[in-house]
Amino acid sequence: MSTLTKPSHIGRKISRIRELKDMKQEALAQALGTNQQAISAIENSETIDDEKLADVAKALGVTVEAIKNFSEENMINYFNTFTDNDFSNSQGANFGHVNACTFNPLDKLIESQEEIKKLYERLLQAEKDKIEYLENIIKTK
Repeated sequence: MSTLTKPSHIGRKISRIRELKDMKQEALAQALGTNQQAISAIENSETIDDEKLADVAKALGVTVEAIKNFSEENMINYFNTFTDNDFSNSQGANFGHVNACTFNPLDKLIESQEEIKKLYERLLQAEKDKIEYLENIIKTK
């Protein structure tokens, strides 16, 4: 049984970087001045010549070393180093972020109910005034 490690599959790395950049094979092909089938062949290759690798790296916006040293584990570790506490783009998700509420929601609810009550009382008074006015008009005729 051999203890040799599996050789690095450069094509898979190119494919994964392209996917992470949300780029289709057609877009990469266009950037390299070739067709989608050629990109598919590159991504299925275990090795690639240095000149073509440099062109692919440039089209992907990464360095040749980034492609050669790419691994899923390194990407996970890289993204885990971010400590951005701005959750404004999290579409309402609350990822452990403490919701610093500066008011008591029950107090706000009671306050709004009291405002509604006052509005209804004013509306009722306006209707009573209107009825009284109309009764006065009828009596004077």
